[in-house]
Amino acid sequence: MSPLLIGELAPDQPSFEPSKNKKLVEDFRELRATVEKMGLLNPNRTFFILCLFHILVLDVAAWLTIWYFGASTVPFLCSAVLLGIVQAQAGWLQHDFGHLSVFSKSKWNHWVHKFVIGHLKGAPASWWNHLHFQHHAKPNCFRKDPDVNMHPLFFALGKTLSVELGVQKKKFMPYNHQHKYFFIIGPPALVPLYFQWYIFYFVVQRKQWVDLAWMMSFYIRFFLTYLPLLGVKGILGLHLLVRFIESNWFVWITQMNHIPMHIDYDKNVDWFSTQLQATCNVHQSLFNDWFSGHLNFQIEHHLFPTMPRHNYWKVAPLVKSLCAKHGIEYQCKPLLTAFADIVHSLKDSGELWLDAYLHK
Repeated sequence: MSPLLIGELAPDQPSFEPSKNKKLVEDFRELRATVEKMGLLNPNRTFFILCLFHILVLDVAAWLTIWYFGASTVPFLCSAVLLGIVQAQAGWLQHDFGHLSVFSKSKWNHWVHKFVIGHLKGAPASWWNHLHFQHHAKPNCFRKDPDVNMHPLFFALGKTLSVELGVQKKKFMPYNHQHKYFFIIGPPALVPLYFQWYIFYFVVQRKQWVDLAWMMSFYIRFFLTYLPLLGVKGILGLHLLVRFIESNWFVWITQMNHIPMHIDYDKNVDWFSTQLQATCNVHQSLFNDWFSGHLNFQIEHHLFPTMPRHNYWKVAPLVKSLCAKHGIEYQCKPLLTAFADIVHSLKDSGELWLDAYLHK
């Protein structure tokens, strides 16, 4: 670390940044210590084995559906739905390994991460790590969180940034209608029309040949197993439909916790405040836990990124208590309300942009 040393802090200078809540930082450190003592950072590997097993069973079931019933419309659609579930659930599982939540040794997590995201999903681990680690460091911070890079080219996000765009008379899109065109260029299009192609550019441009090999293993397996049953047109149609299902699932789940929350430039506040102002939760249920890969506990996930997801519900009451102590809002809502809030927040920020664009 010596090359990064600037100098020693003078004795009369404060050692704590004024933009951060010192008491809150200390309380969160105590909470972190409590979490470690309670063993909440220790994974239940049986849970993750079962997650992987149910993904593999559904993957086989999708193939058997077409093999046994033929390639008519109903078996084709049933297989596509099963494969869509596989892709969504494998997405949540690779997220666990990417966060080093399953094994005690990092390299084991990295190895299995490459298998799950590469062989089961056809995507590169290096690409996911590159984007996702930035997101967790500064969630909803413009120019630091890549997940909000759709502002301002496609959407006007957040109250402050939307007004700023309007004042600057910038109009890349008709933002006052973004809550409508979100249904066209958002959930249906992100994976099949952007991620699907950009990931290949990413691995080639960065020379991530191991990731490329894992990705190709997915496509080779997919084409070898389905091509004899469906032919070229059928397999391309199946792949596109599966990516369409996956894309809708992925976007609604990942954005329900963030888009309705505070989006702005980085204000350099403390870790706890940074995460709470950018995240919200969705009510717990067996379905919500499974459907979202436990990202319905987005607050706990962001506060403790390496915590195994099956322990989020255990730490949630402690997080709520700390929020109450410091007067910080802990948002938790029903699943459908969370989905609706995405659209409502886009409508609100679009109207703020329009008002600033026309009158300021």
